[in-house]
Amino acid sequence: MSKLETILQEEALREINAILAEGEEKAKAIVSQAEAKAERIRAAAQRRLEAERRAALTRAKSGAELRLTTARMQAKGEVIARVREEASRRLQALKQDPGYPEVLVKLAEEALRAVPGAEAVAVHPDDRGHLEAWAQSKGLSLKTEDAVELGVRVYAAGGSTYVENTLPGRLERAWDGLAAEVANLLWG
Repeated sequence: MSKLETILQEEALREINAILAEGEEKAKAIVSQAEAKAERIRAAAQRRLEAERRAALTRAKSGAELRLTTARMQAKGEVIARVREEASRRLQALKQDPGYPEVLVKLAEEALRAVPGAEAVAVHPDDRGHLEAWAQSKGLSLKTEDAVELGVRVYAAGGSTYVENTLPGRLERAWDGLAAEVANLLWG
């Protein structure tokens, strides 16, 4: 090989090595860019997944809190209903109390004051004996009606209007306020 060939060969090798070095640098830059892009994609996906996880956790927590609140409200409603049932049961038991005839007379007096020109009073058939003397003393006729329970119904002249004054009716009218008081006593 001649010196010229050797020089040309060396020159070609240098150019090949320079091209290879430049190719390697470009390849490293491309790989580095690809790795950076992949890292950005991975980080974005991880942030998105973390946000979705937090949102799912928040939804689950909110759902659990709603179920808990609903269960508490339902339990409180059941307790209030039991209190109302017990109050009604105790009102029914008043019929056996020795003071019940006096309560019945007081209810009749209140109703009578609300009906000017009253002509009749109605009571449950079981209560007839408790109000006979009272009705007679007031100049009222005494009727019996199964629907009138634990109280009286006083009729105006002509019988078209009346005032009912019964313990269950009073409980019904006062219940909203009583239920609020019961709830306040039980749960503050």
